[in-house]
Amino acid sequence: MKSRLELHEALVDILGSRNVYFQPPEKTEMKFPAIVYSKSDIKNGFANGKVYLQNHIFKVIVVDKDPDSEIVTKMSKFDTAKFDRSYIVDRLNHTVFTIFY
Repeated sequence: MKSRLELHEALVDILGSRNVYFQPPEKTEMKFPAIVYSKSDIKNGFANGKVYLQNHIFKVIVVDKDPDSEIVTKMSKFDTAKFDRSYIVDRLNHTVFTIFY
């Protein structure tokens, strides 16, 4: 299993900047474009009454002024990424992905 910090660095590479935030507090001042992500679930695989496999599931949100953001395209090509939805808040485009990592 890869670590969350490895995921963080992979998201920094996709974004091309350090504007990647893991579960930021409400008062965090973010710079855009940005990627915001949080852990949303852990799926366990069982055998003989024991956990033999774990998949950590993250919600990843690309936030950008550009509705045709190349960051969204890059994120959509990330291994295990699944598009969830998109919406607009405060004139910023939010594109949500679910990833297993």
